[in-house]
Amino acid sequence: MRILVIEDDDALRSSVLSSLRAAGFAVDAVGDLGPADEALFVSEYDCAVFDRMLPGGDSLDYVERKRDGGWTTPVLFLTALGTPGDRITGLRRGGDDYLEKPFAMAEVVARIRSLCRRGRTAPPPLLRAGDLELDTGRHEVRRAGVLLSLTRTEFTVLRCLLENSGRPVSRGELITAGWDELTTPASNVLDVLMTGLRRKLLDPPLITTVPRVGYRIG
Repeated sequence: MRILVIEDDDALRSSVLSSLRAAGFAVDAVGDLGPADEALFVSEYDCAVFDRMLPGGDSLDYVERKRDGGWTTPVLFLTALGTPGDRITGLRRGGDDYLEKPFAMAEVVARIRSLCRRGRTAPPPLLRAGDLELDTGRHEVRRAGVLLSLTRTEFTVLRCLLENSGRPVSRGELITAGWDELTTPASNVLDVLMTGLRRKLLDPPLITTVPRVGYRIG
């Protein structure tokens, strides 16, 4: 089972890393949201462990945006923000478990093991529409068996469309999946991306524009 730990305190990050590896997990550890985002794009994890307050901001906002985009990896928040209100907010906005600092490392290991078992009911890693196939584990897209070269954002938006295959996906949903919260549905960034994505996916066209709503695939 592979775990991603996001913690900006060097000593605590090292301690969690050592304990999880000793328990038999494969672990990657980073200190902020930017490196975490890169790691989550490159690799599939069975669980992600987030500190709340990081140099790049509150990880709660990041996790909530990822959930809105269809991300299903189990999340454990390890944080000093431990009031009942904090815990309720953390669970409501995308966390699967919430543990206040200081904590017993044995409890962290047990909770992560439980979340990993729970997360194994996640959707299959292959998403398809016709002869188009997106491999979420390998981060590869193929059409009729031919490997396509997509940018990171193109991959993320296409994945969102395929996870909702057959139904219209709003501009807001697609922008949330591919960009940050400062990008509005009125922006033309999505239209520009869709033009390039359609070209890369080749003919016959798979993505349909749904007027006044967004886009649909399948």
